[in-house]
This record gives sequence, C-alpha cells and structure tokens, in this order.
Amino acid sequence: MPRHYFRVLDPSNAAVAIENYLFATSQLTQITLRSACGQAELDDLLAEREKINSHIQEILDAQTAPWGIKVSLVELKHIDLPQEMRRASAKQAEAERERRAKVINAEGEFQAAQRLAKASQIMEQYPLALQLRYLQTLSEVAAENNSTTLFPVPIDLLSPFFVSDNRAMPASRSTA
Repeated sequence: MPRHYFRVLDPSNAAVAIENYLFATSQLTQITLRSACGQAELDDLLAEREKINSHIQEILDAQTAPWGIKVSLVELKHIDLPQEMRRASAKQAEAERERRAKVINAEGEFQAAQRLAKASQIMEQYPLALQLRYLQTLSEVAAENNSTTLFPVPIDLLSPFFVSDNRAMPASRSTA
C-alpha cells in the first residue's frame, strides 16, 4: 500500500462532503494505485516510480479537492507481485538476456568475418603469406600430439623444392 500524506484544508467541507474522509481517502488511494499500476508495464513500475507517484498524486488531488483535502505526498514503497507475474517477469528477463547475448555473439561473428575478409585480401596479394599460414597451422596441429592428423598438402606449396636445376642434382642421377 502506498504511503500517503494529506492535509485537511477545509475541515467543514471534509466533514460534510464525505462521511469518513480518512477511510475514503485511503480507499480512493488504493483504487487509484491499482488502476495506475495496472495500466503500467512492469518495467515502468520498477524504473519510473517517481513518474507513477506524481501521476497518482494528480489523480488523488483532483478527486479529493472537492472534499477540502490536499494530498501532499504519494510514495510507492513496495509492490507485491503475484507468483505468476514473478515467473512471467523472470522469463521475460531471461529472454532479454538471451537476446542480448545473441546480438553480442552476432556482432562478434560480424567483426570476425570482416577481419577474415581483410586477411584474405592481403593473402591474395601475397601468396606466400597463405603458404606460411598453412605451415603455421600444420605446426600448431602437430604440437598437440593427441591424435593422428591427415593434412593435405597442395602441390604448389612444394613446387619451390622441385625446381629443376642441374647444379643442384648429383652427377650420378643426371646421366641416368
């Protein structure tokens, strides 16, 4: 229940216009609270209490002014949610966390794709860079020693070793 403070500005009007102004103000406050909270989203109830407090106070002022009563303060202290609402709120919060995680993950994938595209452009300009990267990957895989790895080797990678240079070949082979 909200904590509310009010002043009786016109005691005779408060006594004549309404039978029990304390009870009537309390009832009106509760009805207005239910109405205002029922119209607001749960996130708004938690995040915008001041706005809801002032909205409730405006409504109460308009209703109690004819009774000679002025509501000076309305403050929401605590809102009890039904168990179903708590579960729904928890599901909504979890869905929001999952959504954010997916967005962050997608952003990371996008950045990685951009970097890979840039790297592929560089490697396209410098074919030896691709061969060096290939050898580096082979070295990293071989360092783990926990499984057998079949790693295809493109022939063009080995082509520098097969250059036919008669000076490099032994004499016994060149006469055969």
